[in-house]
Amino acid sequence: MTEASRTATEPRRRPKQERSRERIDAILSTTMRLIGEKGIDAVTMKEVGMLAGGPIATVYHYFPNKSAILAMLYERFSEVSRARLAAIIADVREAKDVIVAADRLLDDYLSRVAGDPAIQDLQNAIQADKALKNLDIAETRHQAKMFCDHVIALLEPEKHEQFERMVLLIFQLAGGVVRLALAQGEAESRRTIEDYRSIIHTQLRLFL
Repeated sequence: MTEASRTATEPRRRPKQERSRERIDAILSTTMRLIGEKGIDAVTMKEVGMLAGGPIATVYHYFPNKSAILAMLYERFSEVSRARLAAIIADVREAKDVIVAADRLLDDYLSRVAGDPAIQDLQNAIQADKALKNLDIAETRHQAKMFCDHVIALLEPEKHEQFERMVLLIFQLAGGVVRLALAQGEAESRRTIEDYRSIIHTQLRLFL
């Protein structure tokens, strides 16, 4: 990511005092609520400032633009995702557990996104913004590495590099598959997820 892109999606300052953290939380929770109610495109910095309990200047004090707010929302979503991933892969102790963990990760991600319209809209916005999309790719790499680092000792050494590439693809494609499934009717959506699950199983079994 270029310096300009990085700066555009970073907050102006990170909160250090409790009052500042509370203001940041109010801005983020208000933005997420508005996203769920009306979609990202309709949300303005001015409205966020008014509904978060402060003047627009307070929002700009912490965030240079809406992309920076979205980036921090995505950062917090990712922190939760990492924690949930860590909890799921902690149960992997032998090769057969890898596929079980992959199923749990897919189901958990689908449940989180399907259950919150604001997360769906946030995910769509991430893909539409080049700087934010780069953040998403970096986060996908990080989570794929977490998965690989935990399970790779169960595999033959000569398969490690190919396995890491395959896991990165599985993690990256999951977002697109879930977005497609959520845009479909119930029956077709279920088939889409199960088809992707079958692909994951087939690929993982090549290494286990």
